Amino acid sequence: MTASTQNQARPGTSVADGNADGKAFRDLNGNGIMDPFENPDLSPQERAADLVARLSLEEKAGLMFHTVIETGPDGTLLEQPGNISKSPTSTVLLGKFMNHFNVHALGPAREAARWSNALQALAAQTPHGIPVTISTDPRHAFIENSGVSFTAAHFSQWPEPIGLAAVGSADLIRRFAGIARQEYTAVGIRAALHPTVDLATEPRWCRQAGTFGQDSELSSKYVVEYLQGFQGAELGPDSVACTTKHFPGGGPQRDGEDAHFPYGREQVYPGGRFDEHLAPFRAAIAENTSAIMPYYGMPVGVELDGEPVEEVGFGYNKQIITNLLRDKLGYDGVVLSDWELVNDNIVGDQVLPARAWGVEQLTAPERMLKILNAGVDQFGGEECTELLIGLVRDGLVSESRLDESARRLLLVKFQLGLFDNPFVDEDAAASIVGNAEFRREGHRAQSRSVTVLTNGTSDVGPSLPLSGSPAVYLEGVDPLSLDGFGTVVPDPEEADVAVIRLHSPWDHRDDLFLEQHFHAGSLDFPPGLVSRLRTLAEKVPLIIDVRLDRPAILTPLAGFAAALVGTFGVSDTALLDALFGRIGPEGRLPFEIPRSMDAVRASRPDVPGDTADPLFPFGHGLSLPEPATAASAASATATSTTDTLGQTP
Repeated sequence: MTASTQNQARPGTSVADGNADGKAFRDLNGNGIMDPFENPDLSPQERAADLVARLSLEEKAGLMFHTVIETGPDGTLLEQPGNISKSPTSTVLLGKFMNHFNVHALGPAREAARWSNALQALAAQTPHGIPVTISTDPRHAFIENSGVSFTAAHFSQWPEPIGLAAVGSADLIRRFAGIARQEYTAVGIRAALHPTVDLATEPRWCRQAGTFGQDSELSSKYVVEYLQGFQGAELGPDSVACTTKHFPGGGPQRDGEDAHFPYGREQVYPGGRFDEHLAPFRAAIAENTSAIMPYYGMPVGVELDGEPVEEVGFGYNKQIITNLLRDKLGYDGVVLSDWELVNDNIVGDQVLPARAWGVEQLTAPERMLKILNAGVDQFGGEECTELLIGLVRDGLVSESRLDESARRLLLVKFQLGLFDNPFVDEDAAASIVGNAEFRREGHRAQSRSVTVLTNGTSDVGPSLPLSGSPAVYLEGVDPLSLDGFGTVVPDPEEADVAVIRLHSPWDHRDDLFLEQHFHAGSLDFPPGLVSRLRTLAEKVPLIIDVRLDRPAILTPLAGFAAALVGTFGVSDTALLDALFGRIGPEGRLPFEIPRSMDAVRASRPDVPGDTADPLFPFGHGLSLPEPATAASAASATATSTTDTLGQTP
């Protein structure tokens, strides 16, 4: 262990207990006595109960907020407002007693570990030394959207979750989760704000890439493997605690618009499939997911047990959180609200109104009170601890209500072993995060997830897999990635084949904060693009890949492409490995591809596979011949290992 990872001085230093048997412990409150919450021999439940009784109102309130944090340069703490975070680190930690933070951009592994240790050392200065729980949105794939996920950067890079589902291997999902867990824990990240188990039933909805697709049964199966890989059989010192979202299923958005934004607030069930969307959450609860996050959406026209559900956002909805989740489903874990239900989010000159759908007329304290009464334990994206303290002091909320949530939140920290050792080893972090083996496995998974939709449909030119060393015309592909596959030519008429990468289309919007990152609206390609590619296909056979972060209307492309493939988070090199058969593509569509936008508009948002006469149905995908040579087969072989929780490929 490097010097910077040693337990810091007062409080939190390991000392001998003069009142017991001389056993060393972390003296978190600095009184020289091993209090029950400091005793590692007691159960997490006993320790949490002891600590709750010792906390001040301000400390309890601090536990109940979970907001964005940003790092300083070279692994230092950021002591000024960040790009999104509103306050210096010491202000939220020492001044507001907050200790749950969603970290955004991270530097290289050693710097990330150094920052984590500095944060934990600062937390040790609070009255009871409560360690910080560092959380993250997904950061192992390709989508960069500060409201949803981050590109892999220094971590190993894998397909988006929907790409893992396209491979259709439960073992692969558990293996990914086990590797991600090792990389997270190496830098001190102990909570995952995922998995997303919403069903991809509305083709236009912008968040399908983070899901496991449209099928409820498969999503229920995959979430179990995902939680096993991250959490293990039970939470422990090697685990990452998962937040399964977005309860009770965020997929059926009216017109496919997202509930981050006022125009996307309505969630509808014209097909009566509410229970189908709920099924993956039942599986997650049975697998002891550490936390659950309700979505922003406001249910419209929904009934539970014969009673109309109040048309307010799920985070405000007592029928959904207390009656359904707590009472009917028996869930006693943490309920974390989605971000900014109380206050508007103002970043620079852009504003995103509080997602107070159905309760827009309420004041911020009134919104907070309704969220508490609904049964939420923790406010996401907020740091207004003074509002909660004021509700208690005004007699509107009992302190015992805070005790209930504080117990749940502290229990997770004790289960993770954070009170006994929250520090990480910088050297180990540098050797674990993004190591060559993990990167190889991620690359192989990307190639496997490539989904071949058509092959050999052109009258001329090659079909897949490509062979030899062809002259290749490229669009949307880094020319350097073709090294070892063929020769790049600038003129399509000189090429043997063209490889074209497109992105699934969307309507470009940039009025509200974050709006530009959410791909929503029409699934039709611009007619000019289609016309240009049709003309190009008269000169050279086209291999067209479409990055399917959501479906696209591929009907015009299928008419002239020599081969058409879909990808769900795949690098250029991994795509070429699949196209040349070096790593066989195995993908099968995790959602259907509609034939037209008319079919999309006529479909029911809550019903999977509901577009008329789809161009490609759910589960479609063509297989290619095995790699032709021993060398290519060897390049596709990944090394297997066993980690501390026993996950194997």
